[in-house]
Amino acid sequence: MIQPLFNWRTGLAIIAIAIVSGTVFYSQFLAKQIAREERQKVEQWVEAGKLIMNDTTGMSDKLVSIIISENRTIPIIETDEKNHITQYINLDSASIAQDSNYIKERLKEFSKQNDPILWADPSDSMRTNRYYYGHTSLLTQVRNYPLVQLLIVSLFIIITITALTTSFKSSQNRVWAGMAKETAHQLGTPLSSLQGWVEMLKENPDNEKIVTEMEKDVNRLKLVSDRFGKIGSTPHLEEHNVVAQVATMIEYIRKRAPGKVLFSLDTGGESEIAAHISPPLFDWVIENLLKNALDAMEGKGSIAVQIRQQSTEVLIDVTDSGKGIARQNVHKVFKPGFTTKKRGWGLGLSLSRRIIEQYHKGQLFVKQSELNKGTTFRIVLKK
Repeated sequence: MIQPLFNWRTGLAIIAIAIVSGTVFYSQFLAKQIAREERQKVEQWVEAGKLIMNDTTGMSDKLVSIIISENRTIPIIETDEKNHITQYINLDSASIAQDSNYIKERLKEFSKQNDPILWADPSDSMRTNRYYYGHTSLLTQVRNYPLVQLLIVSLFIIITITALTTSFKSSQNRVWAGMAKETAHQLGTPLSSLQGWVEMLKENPDNEKIVTEMEKDVNRLKLVSDRFGKIGSTPHLEEHNVVAQVATMIEYIRKRAPGKVLFSLDTGGESEIAAHISPPLFDWVIENLLKNALDAMEGKGSIAVQIRQQSTEVLIDVTDSGKGIARQNVHKVFKPGFTTKKRGWGLGLSLSRRIIEQYHKGQLFVKQSELNKGTTFRIVLKK
């Protein structure tokens, strides 16, 4: 199926780019306007200073004092023709008192930010003052605003994508849970019928062997139905002997495995190791891991299960001597639908992790894997 070129992620990206681009252009326009006005104010301030020096009548004193006093934001440093600092305004007095080089450093900064305004003394042609000025906080804020908005838009997009992804996963989980429950419901009707037929067959002693085998299969179907019925519901966890649970599943898989596959269970000498589990769901996880280990081998090899208890946790390692997992696939094996087998839906490990992590509040992960040598899956359970 051809994937559409446009989706909601692309739309969000285009909107974000449009917003940030528009903001950048408009902010630059405003910054230029403010910079132009600041230069005009500095020029007026310089002219006012000239007027005070040249006007002996005093008629312009009021106007000049207004112009000079209005500049409370633009920092200005005056230098003579040899670039020696002669006076300054609107600089941080505390920084000046603490650092003797503060004014010189600001002078270097101002010279990089703006071209100085020159004033030649009409009474002395050799005397030319330079007025260096810096940016106001307003101009700095306007220039930095696009970066702030970019950060805000980026956070908005991340939060939106995260929320949508979480919502999608939640919907997907509800679909899986619904499918599982529907499967359990659909299995219920033929199971009831099969149980009835088994009871009828029991009435004839000649059918004892057939009845025994059929009953095993019926019980197996009941277990599968029970497992699927528990998906999507909060299971009731009880303290059980994990050693006995695992041993039972190993024996079940051993009977159905090729004769050249060796099984072993190492409990460190412990016959009972307790943990809070839901037996039907926990058995399903162990069964999936053992079947997965069998599939990784070509009819021969070994499967070793090790169980160890710590102060607050129980560790279960399932190790096979199979073909291993490629490094690039280690993080994919738990994703629904991922499988390297010719048959199967790729749901076994995904469901197993969900059962351990969501229902048992534990962990299931690939502890170690090496191509052509084997893989170890680890389960961590709370005691």
